[in-house]
Amino acid sequence: ERPKDRLLGGLLSPEFDEASCLSRDQSAQYWKQSNHTPSPYLLQKLRNYESLHRRCGPNTELYNKSIEQLKSNASTRPSECNYVVWLESGGIGNRVISMVSTFLYALLNDKVFLLKLPDDFHGIFCEPFPGTSWILYSDFPIQDLDGFDISHPQIYGNIRKNNLLRNDMDAAKHSLPPYLYLYLIHDYSGFDKMFYCEEGQRLLRRFAWLFLKSNRYYVPAFFLNSEYSEELSLLFPEKATVFLYLSRYLLHPTNSVWGHITRYYESYVANAKQWIGIQVRMFGFAPFPFERMVSQIINCSLTGNILPEIVEEESAAPTTSGTNRKAVLVVSLHSGYFEKIRNMYYEHSTTTGEVISVYQPSQEKEQHTEKQSHNVKALSEIYLLSFSDVLLTTTFSTFGYVAQGLGGLRPWLLVRPDDHDLCLHSTSMEPCFHFPPSYDCKARKKVDIGSVAPYLRHCEDFPHGVRLFD
Repeated sequence: ERPKDRLLGGLLSPEFDEASCLSRDQSAQYWKQSNHTPSPYLLQKLRNYESLHRRCGPNTELYNKSIEQLKSNASTRPSECNYVVWLESGGIGNRVISMVSTFLYALLNDKVFLLKLPDDFHGIFCEPFPGTSWILYSDFPIQDLDGFDISHPQIYGNIRKNNLLRNDMDAAKHSLPPYLYLYLIHDYSGFDKMFYCEEGQRLLRRFAWLFLKSNRYYVPAFFLNSEYSEELSLLFPEKATVFLYLSRYLLHPTNSVWGHITRYYESYVANAKQWIGIQVRMFGFAPFPFERMVSQIINCSLTGNILPEIVEEESAAPTTSGTNRKAVLVVSLHSGYFEKIRNMYYEHSTTTGEVISVYQPSQEKEQHTEKQSHNVKALSEIYLLSFSDVLLTTTFSTFGYVAQGLGGLRPWLLVRPDDHDLCLHSTSMEPCFHFPPSYDCKARKKVDIGSVAPYLRHCEDFPHGVRLFD
């Protein structure tokens, strides 16, 4: 029987009504038992944050006071309640990894974390903080939050570039803007990347309101910032557990989404002796032949002893006992990968006598992040993948990163070099930070960011990026 530590080692607050968000209490029954334990310092930090959010969240007296200051468009300075508002960019994988990153930024700076939710994201996640809300209401006085891009004049990078904002500015002596946009998307400029520098962080603490748009997992950059090194060591003695803990703390599917997840699991997986997840994501900027990808998936599964070999010439019927069954979940926009693997095990018995059942929950063909129904399916499949005993993922996919991080899994990576197929077992369950800064703020020179700290390595699936590992 699965362990039933519904509070995940004290990670979750006991203050919630179980029926209001079933996934918060039931997820532990489906994830594989973790060998990791959250630090007491992290648990206390989360309880302190919940108190701050309850005191400063939407519709509180302090929140309303801050809103009135914002409406006046007057220069503001840090107060008891300071806010960072997450703005969405990209598909569900990009959104989730940037949400987790921004929440860590809020934790490190004692800021209140709020979401500007697009319509297609409503009703997907439960409220994570007891007695309050994390949603920025529609009557918020700044109405153009979704429309800003890299050229917007009030983006932090552009203001720094034009020398309108300097590190030596003090809110008591200078007229600072009432708020700032932070642009941390993959095409950001060198001035935007000054966000990661110590002096940049000290400056940004002087603002009561920050609006942050990102599609990246920028957590590793905080580990290179001396302002946070001691705090992060206390929060995460095991460096490669950041996403594991913060995603499990923050992200809880609503009851309607959780119903999708658990019904599928109980219908197809519950009686299998092993649950194998295969996630395939193809990108238009890096086309890859279908047959070659199928071959790579199968070869990786066989060489890693994940799936058994088949008997080319039938000689005996396979074992049909449910205790000798492996269930395979294929998650892809297209049906071809599922059909190839299913037919392989439908038409042939296995050398081990195991029965291989292959499933695919949806076949959307194209990504439609703008549709709420599409996002419900995507989140459901991320969670189903996170329940896997073994996980195979394709390179560069933030969808796969979320599944491995939630499940605490080190995936097999279907790496795609130009000259040959390759399958690697990842050294970490952390997502990859795809486009990190290459500038050492203190030394004021370019560096190889993957070699400056013993707990950072270049990503196996995207060598330009870096990921945390232990």
